[in-house]
Amino acid sequence: MDQEQIQRIAFEIILHSGSSRTMIHEAFAMMRNNELTYAVDKLQEANEEVLLAHQSQTALMQQYSSGETVHMDIIMVHAQDHLMTTMTLREVALEMLHLYEKLEK
Repeated sequence: MDQEQIQRIAFEIILHSGSSRTMIHEAFAMMRNNELTYAVDKLQEANEEVLLAHQSQTALMQQYSSGETVHMDIIMVHAQDHLMTTMTLREVALEMLHLYEKLEK
C-alpha cells in the first residue's frame, strides 16, 4: 500500500470521526434543552459516521493482516487518535442521555 492510499484512508477516518464528533456535541446541546428524542436521533447519526470511519480503519487492518506492508505516518496516528476520542465521547454522551432520561421521569 502506497503512502497516498494510507493518507486517503487517514483523511476518511478524520472526516467521518469529525462529523460524528460535531453531531455528538449537537446531541449534548439537545440534552441540555431537554430535547431528548432529538438527541437520540442525533447520536444515532453520529454512530453511523463512526461506523464509516471504523470501516476505513478495518480495511487498512485487513490489508496489514494479509501481510501487506503498511507504513504509518503522523496523519494516520492523528486519525486513529481522532477516532478513538470520538468513540469515547459518544459513550459518554450515551451515559449522559441515560441520566437525562432518568431525571425526566
